[in-house]
Amino acid sequence: MSVIDCDIVLPPGFRPQDILAFHRRDGERLAEQVDEAGLRKGLLWRGLPACLALRFEDGRARLALALDGAADAGDGVALERMGRRMLGLSQPVEDFERQYRNHPQLGGLIAARAGLRVPQTATPFEALAWAITGQQISVAAAVTIRRRMLLLCDCRHSSGLLCHPDAARLAALTADQLGESGFSRAKSRALLALSQAAAAGELPLDAWLDGTPAADVAERLLAVPGIGPWTVSYALLRGYGWLDGSLHGDVAVRKALGMVLGMAEKPDQKQAQDWLGAFSPWRALVAAHLWALLQAGGF
Repeated sequence: MSVIDCDIVLPPGFRPQDILAFHRRDGERLAEQVDEAGLRKGLLWRGLPACLALRFEDGRARLALALDGAADAGDGVALERMGRRMLGLSQPVEDFERQYRNHPQLGGLIAARAGLRVPQTATPFEALAWAITGQQISVAAAVTIRRRMLLLCDCRHSSGLLCHPDAARLAALTADQLGESGFSRAKSRALLALSQAAAAGELPLDAWLDGTPAADVAERLLAVPGIGPWTVSYALLRGYGWLDGSLHGDVAVRKALGMVLGMAEKPDQKQAQDWLGAFSPWRALVAAHLWALLQAGGF
């Protein structure tokens, strides 16, 4: 076993609770274990099982990656890059808050949760797999299906934590196996198509982290059967930190927007799209503030 570590200085007002809420979704704690000061998460690192320990202490995030295998020379730099992405540190939320802190609707949301950043997944593939899993069902149902998928793949770190499978491992499954875990036929086809294309190098998801325009990524992802605009916008937010996806089709976003606007019923998708459109290039960050209003940060 090898251990790689790094420390990341956090900006003033950083909100660890948002990060912890996102990784606390599954109460059975088979892949992520969260306490009041940090978390442990199973993941694959260069295809090897690993356990990420993240602790918040004295204005810093301290990361240690226990790897079931030998470390490479560039692993320290890669760990810090992943850590900064997972913490949302590249998101210019200060600019957003300066622009909208006095807005009649957004001002109150911003004041209540100043410094809110969108937690990101360890890899873009994990974000896409979660987005497909969560299509048109509740968070609780999606968490259950995700857990069954992790158990089906049964990729474990030596600590016992389950690791989220990579594209190659999911591509080796069948639609019937995914169906037994609770995936619909449509979701099974979408997840397998995504996994097979990513494993074959046709969708270089990690390479796109190096500044590929979001529009180009979206175009490639929308060509995958079963992946639509909501899935792409969500995955670009959680996997790439893109803050301008329009999540107007999200039921929780529409419910919270109705509350903010004092509507008796939640707005329809067209109304939500039009309202969010005024806040480009921050539409997805606005959606995150609306999620937070419902205490839905774990979604």
